[in-house]
Amino acid sequence: GCFLLWLLPSILRAWASPETRPSSSLCQQSPTKVSCKGVGLRKFPKDLGQGIKYLELSNNFIQNLSDSNMPGFGQLEYLDVCFNQLEAVSATALAQLPRLRSLLLGSNHLDRNYLANGEAFHLLRNIEILDLSVNNLESHMASWYISNLTSLRVLDLSGNTMTKLLAGTFRSSPLLRQLDLSNNYIMEIQEGAFEPLAELEVLNLALNSLHCISGFSLTQLRVLNLSHNALELFSSKEGAEPYLLRVLDLSHNRLLSFPELPKAHDLMHLNLSNNLIASLLPGSPHPREFVLLYKEMQRFNRTVHPAAALTHVVDLDLSNNRLELFPFSFFHSLGSLQSLSLARNCLQDVARESVSNGTELSVRSLDLHSNALRVLPHWFFGSLPHLESIDLGSNSLQPCESQRSDQGRDLGRDSHTSAPRDTCTPFYNVPRLKHLSLSKNNISRLQPHAFNWTPLLSLDLSGNRDLSMPAGALGGLELSLQELSLRDNQMDNSQAALPCLGTLRVLDLSGNHLSLLPSGLSCSPLESLDIRDNDLQTLGTVGSWSRSLRAVAVAGNPWGCCSLGWLDT
Repeated sequence: GCFLLWLLPSILRAWASPETRPSSSLCQQSPTKVSCKGVGLRKFPKDLGQGIKYLELSNNFIQNLSDSNMPGFGQLEYLDVCFNQLEAVSATALAQLPRLRSLLLGSNHLDRNYLANGEAFHLLRNIEILDLSVNNLESHMASWYISNLTSLRVLDLSGNTMTKLLAGTFRSSPLLRQLDLSNNYIMEIQEGAFEPLAELEVLNLALNSLHCISGFSLTQLRVLNLSHNALELFSSKEGAEPYLLRVLDLSHNRLLSFPELPKAHDLMHLNLSNNLIASLLPGSPHPREFVLLYKEMQRFNRTVHPAAALTHVVDLDLSNNRLELFPFSFFHSLGSLQSLSLARNCLQDVARESVSNGTELSVRSLDLHSNALRVLPHWFFGSLPHLESIDLGSNSLQPCESQRSDQGRDLGRDSHTSAPRDTCTPFYNVPRLKHLSLSKNNISRLQPHAFNWTPLLSLDLSGNRDLSMPAGALGGLELSLQELSLRDNQMDNSQAALPCLGTLRVLDLSGNHLSLLPSGLSCSPLESLDIRDNDLQTLGTVGSWSRSLRAVAVAGNPWGCCSLGWLDT
């Protein structure tokens, strides 16, 4: 035993040496596919046999690709050497890979020896997919690496140190379809840099330092990501040729106005969140911080409706901007719009050009949370006939009272309310609305039948401190409501009266002052119940939901040790 302990340091040193590092015996192998991911290799594995087409060597310690340590891989089509310590690639090694189509070299050190490495890359005439991400490559280094790759279709240069795109960078790659340049330091795109790329469909320029996109002319692009830059201007090139763009992400920039895309007829997904847009109305003045930093701004005609051509847009994200007004007329031309987010703006009012105007939006999902809305106009829901989900959390809206009778349904919005229309919002008689959030609206009292004839499936009333919910407040939801949240309302027993909700499956009552559960729960087929942080000592008589319940959270209650019979149930 002592002898073995004396030898142990020598054994460990031998195991750690390159000569005895884990070898190809630890690789997973099939006739044409080998994976040696993360097995501690410092050199190319040996004795893998012939006919290998797929070889994965990522997460190892390989420093170079040379013919001396590369056996014959004449059939190899896919090679992954990402997350190694690669810094040298020899021409003789790459010459042995005539059928290679995909080469993944991300997260290595290819900024070293880039001249010799780039010369070797000239032999990769058939390469179609190349990953050079996170290699500390500067602009001229990246250009040199791809300067002779005429078959390239997918190129990843993300996470490098490029500061500009040179005019001739892609001259030899006319077949390129997908290009990732994200997470660099690109501040300048030289004129003509993208001109050779007539086949380019997907371009990612996110997380760079671009300030201006002027005369955007890549009409064949389908997807363009320019998020997380410093863009103050985005303008397309004037011309007759339409754009094929379907996805445009301009989020997290410094745009002061809605971009003008008069030829983007196919655009479906537009993200403008986290900008500085203060108004959507044509002809509106720019914010006072707006200055003509670029001569292209002088030709902007703000009397033209900036969204007039966007007839195919399905979802539009304008969250986290500076909008104070929700102009219905602006969105009227977006006839295909289904999802609209104006969350986290400064919205105080909703307006349309004329009350008699029959403007209707096709929107199905609307997010208006975290604004300054105090009331929605009586025509609001009538102008959203297809609305299924709306988030109005973190505003200051008070629901109106509805008449319970069929007569009240016929009168609709003209029925009696307990408060004037300019102080409350009618949420009753919205026949398609399924999901509603009114969390954190400072609602003090829920009026009777506030949601009558609105077949809600889910209702969020959480975060309304001291909310009083008398009997009948949820009247009309007995046969539809499936999920209800009354979390963090500080409600006591007298403030939480629930009717017999025959379809309720999920209930959150956490963060209140309840010492008894509402008696109306006895007929609800509950599957999930959250009653944490209340004043419950016992659950009392457990209703029919004892057979349907799947999950219950009970922490933070002063349970009585002598009244735990409900646990058996």
